[in-house]
Amino acid sequence: MKLYLNFFLMHLKSHMQYKASFLMVMVGQFLSACTCFLGIYFMFTRFHAVEGFTYQQALLCFAAVGMAFALTEMFAQGFQMFDRMLGNGEFDRSLVRPRGAIFLTLASHMDFSRLGLMIQNAIVLAYAISKSGVAWRWDKILTLCLMILCGSAVFFALFVVQAAFAFFTTESLEFMNILTYGGREFGRYPFAVYGRGILGFLTYVIPLALFQYYPLLYLLDRQSGVLYMLTPLLSVFFLLPAYGFFRLGLRRYKSTGS
Repeated sequence: MKLYLNFFLMHLKSHMQYKASFLMVMVGQFLSACTCFLGIYFMFTRFHAVEGFTYQQALLCFAAVGMAFALTEMFAQGFQMFDRMLGNGEFDRSLVRPRGAIFLTLASHMDFSRLGLMIQNAIVLAYAISKSGVAWRWDKILTLCLMILCGSAVFFALFVVQAAFAFFTTESLEFMNILTYGGREFGRYPFAVYGRGILGFLTYVIPLALFQYYPLLYLLDRQSGVLYMLTPLLSVFFLLPAYGFFRLGLRRYKSTGS
């Protein structure tokens, strides 16, 4: 943890070397996220409810998924840029250092400009919390925190899988963006609105619904079982196959010679 903190401070100081540039990028991230929010707003000016979910309830999905994704983008940039690390030989240096390849990849890049996304989502979340009609008890607060933290873990696992594919293809596979950036975009609404087939896929294959849809039902008192409260914890197990796939790719890795 101390070593990771040192990397954290190093990247933060690097970003702060050009404060004006950092602030402009952060503001740009904030404004780009506002376009997604406006999409939801205009949707609900036309339709007052979608599959029984109101505008404020949909904002809970939007903000929770957005916060989770922004956290992952901020701290897992190394896996997003993994194909470049393979191509320029940067990853080879990780293999001769006394720390694990996953840790060194995680610590290699951080993007603090994603604070703009987090601030925007935090504002939306604060509004949704006050207007969604949820009776906020300790269990509901815990559920919301689990949605964000476990959601970040699921997106992190998806970035690890995307990076692992680069061991076999050298280049990052763009189809994974359907699950990463696509998961964020489709997560603006409860996943049930896309049909039972999509909901099943996002429950049993890629567990995005486990941290978004099912705990939302608990927050809105549509389901009362404690399992719905704790389904975000089940989604964290997706890290295991992601880690296994990365280790499989690592065993088959051959240096590019750069």
